[in-house]
Amino acid sequence: MRLSLKTSQGGIMLFLWLLLSPTAMAWQKDKAYSIIILHTNDHHGHFWHNKNGEYGLAAQKTLVAEIRHEVAKKGGIFLLLSAGDINTGVPESDLQDAEPDIKGMNMIGYDAMAIGNHEFDKPLAILRKQQQWATFPFLSANIYQPSIGQRLFKPYLIFNKQGIKIAVIGLTTDDTVKLGNPGIFSDIEFRSPVNEAKTVIQSLRANEKPDIVIAATHMGHYNNGEHGSNAPGDVEMARSLPTGYLDMIVGGHSQDPVCMSVSRINYKQVDYVPGTLCIPDRQNGTWILQAHEWGKYVGRADFEFKNGKFILTRYRLIPINLKQKRLNEDGSTELTLYTREIPPDVDMVKLLSPFQTKGRQQLDMKLGFVDGRLQGSRNKIRFDQTNLARLILASQVERVNADFAIMSSGMIRNSIERGEISYRQVLKVLPFANHVAYVDFNGQEVKNYLAAVASKTPGSGAYAQFYNISLIRHKDGAITDIKIAGQPLDIKKHYWMATLDFIAFGGDGYPKISHHPNYVNSGLVDTEVLKHFIEKHAPLKVNDYAPGKEIINH
Repeated sequence: MRLSLKTSQGGIMLFLWLLLSPTAMAWQKDKAYSIIILHTNDHHGHFWHNKNGEYGLAAQKTLVAEIRHEVAKKGGIFLLLSAGDINTGVPESDLQDAEPDIKGMNMIGYDAMAIGNHEFDKPLAILRKQQQWATFPFLSANIYQPSIGQRLFKPYLIFNKQGIKIAVIGLTTDDTVKLGNPGIFSDIEFRSPVNEAKTVIQSLRANEKPDIVIAATHMGHYNNGEHGSNAPGDVEMARSLPTGYLDMIVGGHSQDPVCMSVSRINYKQVDYVPGTLCIPDRQNGTWILQAHEWGKYVGRADFEFKNGKFILTRYRLIPINLKQKRLNEDGSTELTLYTREIPPDVDMVKLLSPFQTKGRQQLDMKLGFVDGRLQGSRNKIRFDQTNLARLILASQVERVNADFAIMSSGMIRNSIERGEISYRQVLKVLPFANHVAYVDFNGQEVKNYLAAVASKTPGSGAYAQFYNISLIRHKDGAITDIKIAGQPLDIKKHYWMATLDFIAFGGDGYPKISHHPNYVNSGLVDTEVLKHFIEKHAPLKVNDYAPGKEIINH
């Protein structure tokens, strides 16, 4: 830093203050510093490799350790960041509250993690327990507790590496309220990530004076900023901030390999091939990175920092043992690696094996047999009534002695194939651990509620699945010929409706009924209710749960 000083006492005092200030420049002029930033996102419980030996924290540990050693040998600077969503996706992890995942990340040596929306799939107490397990901080600048007007988590962290101050800010999509269980958010507020980013960066520049500012975000990368019904993502945020405010965004949520197309400006490659060239997005002077999902890749960004300039010199998405199907001359197929094989780290395998064994013992428990396919595929269940939805709702009606049941199709995440049903399959179908709830409605309330939910758009996760209900829906939105258990709705009669607490709290845009004086949260977890129903009624016949004409469009 060069200062042109007058020989006044004030000028000398200013020079001394800048020289001695902890925020004064500490890096060396004209020296080129190598900074390597690794990143992952949307892990979703994949601590163990799959049946083909792909991904998993053991191989990731080997790769990261190799790169860490390489960087240290060359005197470089190293950071490892996660863009969130550690939770929800693999039953072995879900049953154990992602403990193996977090403890595996500890061993790998993550420096910080942004909080994702799926960190709120379970009560806040579980997230706080996960924070205690972690040796790295959970960051989010835009999550507040309104009752006290304070943030729930650390908004940022400052890393001082060889005199270079690197600020890492955490940001979480404000869609979390819409995507998660509203019952969890009674005293949690998700503010605009863009506004909070501006506020935090302004404060950092005034007080901490970082040389590099990175946002670890769980907001999504949407082509050309076109986020549709989603909350704004990384592209829109980068464009809305003043140029130079953010050097880099390490993102997640949309679960993409952000490798930009050469032929289409501001659009990602449609089918990125592992191991090939990956060019990250750049918007308004900000690099935007994302490494797909599940630990399939570790993103590696090589930067040079010199005289205050932060320049990307190379970027790669490194596949973690990803394989492709190859056709042999004899017509047979085999799986071959896209790139070199990364051996699993022995110590990581030792750490994770007990968790995997414990999870499998619980999950492989056989519950019963079904004589056909129970349909839960996204492209079916979000458009039509299905036998799997009717089975799930039947289990809830029986358990709480209700007259009928309703749920959104987005709560159902998998099908069950013909054969033996395991507990693992049940957890894949219902991964969110919602509670079964019920409410005592009079006939008019039933009619009003059905009018609101029957109009949910086919194709969306809000599309309603019914059990013991039929009705005719007219083009003007009116509903007629309502029947409960085959009998015409009686306006003067009372009916018990079963649903999930997520729905009762207004999830997926359903009418909020949790405040109703006759509302009861049973405390029964949906997966356990379905598990006991299958055990009781097996062998199951799919024809017993075949949908009829629940909704007739007129």
